[in-house]
Amino acid sequence: MRTVLRADRAVLSTADGLTERPVAVLLDGGRIEAVLDRDAPVVADREIVLGAGEVLLPGLVDTHVHVNEPGRTEWEGFASATRAAAAGGVTTLIDMPLNSLPPTVDAAALAVKRKAADGQCSVDVGFWGGAVPGNLADLAPLHEAGVFGFKCFLLPSGVDEFPPLDRAGLAAALAEVAAMGALMIVHAEDPGLVTDAHGRRYADFLASRPRAAEDTAIAGLLELAEQTGARVHVLHLSSADALPMIARAKAAGLPITAETCPHYLALTAEEVPDGDTRFKCCPPVREEGNRDALWQGLADGTIDAVVSDHSPSTADLKRLDSGDFGEAWGGIASLQLGLPVVWTEARRRGHELTDVLTWMSARTAALAGLRGKGGIAAGADADLVVFAPDESFTVDVDRLHHRNPITPYAGRTLTGVVRSTWLRGELIDMAADPRGRLLTRGER
Repeated sequence: MRTVLRADRAVLSTADGLTERPVAVLLDGGRIEAVLDRDAPVVADREIVLGAGEVLLPGLVDTHVHVNEPGRTEWEGFASATRAAAAGGVTTLIDMPLNSLPPTVDAAALAVKRKAADGQCSVDVGFWGGAVPGNLADLAPLHEAGVFGFKCFLLPSGVDEFPPLDRAGLAAALAEVAAMGALMIVHAEDPGLVTDAHGRRYADFLASRPRAAEDTAIAGLLELAEQTGARVHVLHLSSADALPMIARAKAAGLPITAETCPHYLALTAEEVPDGDTRFKCCPPVREEGNRDALWQGLADGTIDAVVSDHSPSTADLKRLDSGDFGEAWGGIASLQLGLPVVWTEARRRGHELTDVLTWMSARTAALAGLRGKGGIAAGADADLVVFAPDESFTVDVDRLHHRNPITPYAGRTLTGVVRSTWLRGELIDMAADPRGRLLTRGER
C-alpha cells in the first residue's frame, strides 16, 4: 500500500545533517519512496495529514537497552521492552549482551537470544556481543553471526556470569576487534577507584563512584585504542571531567565516540532524596554543574549520542523498602520516556528538535552501521514518529509498558508527546501481532 504523509513540520535527512521543513513523505513497500514538497500531487492508496502542532520525526534508534530475556525475563522481556520502545518513539533497539542467561558471549548464546526474541518484538531489534575473560576465540564467530559489536566492562558488572576485562584482557580484545574492523563499546570505570557504599545517603553512594573512576578508565582505554587501532565507544558517560581528553583524542584522529543518557542530562545529585533508590545507576547521576558541562559536550560534538541505558529490575532488587543505595540494583528504566525527557531539557536550553534527533536517531544509527535507519530520506526504512513537541504530560507509572515500571520520573511533568509510531510503513498497533524484525549487522 502506497501511503503519503503530509506535515507542516518534519525533521529530514540531508547531506549536511538534519533539517526541518514542510513535507510530503511517500511510503511504499516499507520504505520511503520519495520526500516531496508539502502539497505535491501524489498517487497513493491513503493520505494522512498531520495535525497542527504535530511534527513528523524519524524513528529513534536506541543502541543501549538491557532486555534481559531469557533468564531474567521477570526483570524485562522482549514483548514488554519493545512495546515501551514503540510507545516512546523508538523503532530500533540493540540489546546488551548481559543480564540475560546465557549472556551473549558466544554464537550459541546469540542463537538462544534470537530464538527468545523471535515473534515477540514490536520494533526492530539487533544484538551486541560480549567480551569477557576467556572468550577471545568466540569474538570472530559472534562477529560473523551478525552482532553489531562487542561490550566489555572494566569493573564488575553486577552479574557474575559477565566478568570484567583487566588491562591485558582489554588490550587483547581490542587487538582482535581491530583486526575484524569491529566496534568495542566499553563500560569505563576504574575498579581501583570505586569503593563500597551502604546506607540511605545518596552523597555516600556518589562519593563511592567518583568522576576520577571514569576519567582514569577512559584515559587507559584511549591509550590502548591508539596502540591497537581499535574503534571504541564510551558508554553512558557521566563525568564531564573526561570531555577534554575525549575531544583531544577525536582531534588527533582516534576512532572514538561517546554517549550519555537522559538521566545524566535531566537529573542532578542535588535533587536525589536520601533512600530513593529509583535514582541509582552506575555511573551515578552527578551534580548540576557536571550536567551543564555534559550539555556543552553535546552541543560541541564531543559527546555523539544520547541513549537510554534502559536497565530495569524487579522492585525487590531496587531495595525500595530499605533505601540502601549500596544494595540496590543500579539501573534506570526509561525506554518509553527518553525522548520527552531529553526534549524537555533540550528546549529549555535552546536546542531544536533537529539536535535531539541527531543525538538519538541519526548518530546512533551511524554508530551501529544501521543503513536505512535514523532519518527521513528516499530509500530509508519508513520508521516514523508523529510527535507533539509542545504538549505536556505527567508521568504516570500505570501508563508505562516496562515490565517493572519503577522510575525516578514518576510524577514529573514532561514536554513532548508521542502520538503514533510507524515501523516500515505501518502504524504500530500494540494489540496486533508484533512486526519487528531481528537485525543482523551489515544487512540492508
